[in-house]
Amino acid sequence: MTELLLLAAVLVVFALISRAKAPALFWTLFGLPAALYRVFGSWRQTLEACELTVAPPWWRVFAHKVAGSETARPGLPKVRGIRPTKTGLRLRLRLAAGLAPDDVVKSAERLRHAWAMHAVYVTELGPGVVELRMTGFDVFDQVRMPRRLVPGPLSVVVALREDGLPYVRDYQAKPHGLILGANQSGKSMLQRCLIKALAPLDVALVGIDCKRGVEQGPFAPRLSALATTPDEADGLLDALVQEMEDLFDLLCLHQGISPGTALEDITSDIWGLPKHLRPVPIVVLVDEIAELFLVATSVDTKRRDHIVTQLVRLAQLSRAVGIYLEISGQRFGAELGKGATALRAQLTNRIAHRCNDKQTADMGLGDISELAVQAATSIPPQRAGTAVAGDSSGEWTRIRTPKTSIGEVAEVCRQFAHLTPDLPALAPFRPVPAEAPAPAEAS
Repeated sequence: MTELLLLAAVLVVFALISRAKAPALFWTLFGLPAALYRVFGSWRQTLEACELTVAPPWWRVFAHKVAGSETARPGLPKVRGIRPTKTGLRLRLRLAAGLAPDDVVKSAERLRHAWAMHAVYVTELGPGVVELRMTGFDVFDQVRMPRRLVPGPLSVVVALREDGLPYVRDYQAKPHGLILGANQSGKSMLQRCLIKALAPLDVALVGIDCKRGVEQGPFAPRLSALATTPDEADGLLDALVQEMEDLFDLLCLHQGISPGTALEDITSDIWGLPKHLRPVPIVVLVDEIAELFLVATSVDTKRRDHIVTQLVRLAQLSRAVGIYLEISGQRFGAELGKGATALRAQLTNRIAHRCNDKQTADMGLGDISELAVQAATSIPPQRAGTAVAGDSSGEWTRIRTPKTSIGEVAEVCRQFAHLTPDLPALAPFRPVPAEAPAPAEAS
């Protein structure tokens, strides 16, 4: 008896420690079995209480009357798949005739409370088929990036979604992006995660950091070009536009429109070219867009107009030749000046961190969803790195980036410095990495 009590005490202590220090382990060992019991032990009662049932068909009612048995029960959604995960549980449901996915969405909060889950998300997979993604704990409390291979030559995992899935930044699907947020909201952290994830790939990284390079300077070993002042940015954007035009000439030459070329080999972007002819894609990361729009004199106005024109040209045309923009800033509205809204309209992938006002959230997410705007303005200050990510399709989700130090990313950039492509057009802007300080000699 004493041994059993001791074992029970050890299990309780282990459960409490794992719940605080390793929530994924606690969920796998203790939370998941309990959740399965709660879900399937009260399946019919819960769905009936949440009004996710339909009246039985007339023939079943008639058959029960003829047989003299009890009244036919209402129809329920049928479970067509169960998938436990490290963060929760996924159920694939076939809806009963008469139910719609919106009915399940409206009942998601009631299902969460009925089954004592942290959150329940509903995704429509097809006609009459939905997936319930349930999380057993707050995945944003301790962000642990999932280990997953991302398909595609230019796709990277940079954050964790609120439903426990990885947030994938796919530059082929959403070529240009906008990152908004107040000071200390996590914009720089997201940019670090992007650079860290892109560094091992076959890609050229170009930085524009008009804060004298304090944010992007430590990543110089992996950058093919870096501009740290508006004047340098002006010249760098000219070089990028010229590189874009040269790449279009290359694409036209090899896109496969000559007689005898198979129809499936004809392409309109670089990803359809043979690998030995395909140029290296370029990702341009702008740290603070407002610095490129600010003017003080008439000379600055001329430079600003030229910079904006080049940025808009890149945003409109460069996707086909593998040049992608990732622009961040605290605000990005018409008050920045001529061309701001034209540029913003080309930035498909939108990420808004904590915003101090609704107008800032509207700049990034207003044309996606009003609920997304409300979510961006309700992020607490102590949850730095939390953001709302959406795109032009209207879909959005909360994400959070893992805490990543600037030194950690700098080390990754040094490790993969040999992958930095040598682009002649950008050679004048290639940063010179600072040498490590020599150790002091002992006296």
